[in-house]
Amino acid sequence: MAQKYKVFINNQPKIILDNWDVFCNQYDVIYASGGVVFKDDSLLMIFRNNKWDLPKGKRELTESDKDCALREVEEECGISDLSIIRFLKYTYHTYSIDEKKILKITSWYLMSSKYEKKLIPQLSEGITHVEWVRPENINTKLENSFNNIIDLFNDI
Repeated sequence: MAQKYKVFINNQPKIILDNWDVFCNQYDVIYASGGVVFKDDSLLMIFRNNKWDLPKGKRELTESDKDCALREVEEECGISDLSIIRFLKYTYHTYSIDEKKILKITSWYLMSSKYEKKLIPQLSEGITHVEWVRPENINTKLENSFNNIIDLFNDI
């Protein structure tokens, strides 16, 4: 049986069953990593480009997925004291920049933190707000998020 990939194209899921390499060849592929970070039962979320999101970013050439996830969460949120609990899953989504078609493959890690200091958004990345979101408010934030982010929570 062929590998099945759920790719979010224009924020809508599409299942790719065969010809994954052919599909990928239509895009510039970017590898990224990110974190689903909890402190007690609160979730770390960022607000970027008018959407609630999770911290993630491009992997550097010499970097492991885990190291990238830790670095990106630290940079985007001004946080430290992170621990990786486990790998969650890969997500796949497409977008365009200057007429270039991009496929971003993101490895996600479940993390925890005991960080108590002020969170600092990475303004240079368009992040205007970082906060710990209480469990009762997570679904409200996800209503203004991306479907690939919402999909992550099916595996937690």
